[in-house]
Amino acid sequence: MSSDIGVIADTHGQVRPEALSALADCELILHVGDIGKPGVMDALSEQAQVVAIRGNVDHGDWALVYPETQELTVNGLRIQMVHRHQDIETLLPDRSCDVVLFGHSHKPFNEIQDGVLYFNPGSAGPRRFSLPVTVGRLRVTESGVECHIQELDVPGPRKRK
Repeated sequence: MSSDIGVIADTHGQVRPEALSALADCELILHVGDIGKPGVMDALSEQAQVVAIRGNVDHGDWALVYPETQELTVNGLRIQMVHRHQDIETLLPDRSCDVVLFGHSHKPFNEIQDGVLYFNPGSAGPRRFSLPVTVGRLRVTESGVECHIQELDVPGPRKRK
C-alpha cells in the first residue's frame, strides 16, 4: 500500500491553481508554515485532509490553531514538521523520525542526513528573487519514501537577485 502526500510551504496567502493541480491526487497535504491567510487552508482542505503548522508570517487569531511543530505517522513513516530550518535543533531536539519537513527559505531542499530525509518543498506563494515556484510530493511505500520537488509553470518571469 502506498500513500501520496503533498507538501507545500510559504504560500503567503496565495492559492495558485497550479499548486492545487499539482496536489490534486494527494491523500494528505502537509503545509509547512507561512500560510498567510485562512483561505489558503480552506482551498487545500477542499482537496484532501490537511495538517499544517504556523510560520513566522502567520499572525492573528486564525493562526493560533496551528502549532509551531507537528509530528505524525503515515503508513509507518514518522514525520516531523518545523517552519524554519534554523529551529530544528531547538524545536525538534529528539529527531527520532524518518522525515523532517521545513520551509521558510523558499529554496527547495531534498537531502538525507544520518538516515533522516530533510525536505523543503520551496515556496508555492509569491515568486521570490530567481527562485522557482514549487511544491513537493512524498510517496510512502512499503520499501520507504520517494520524494519529488515539482516546479510549477506559473506566469511571469523570474526576477534577478
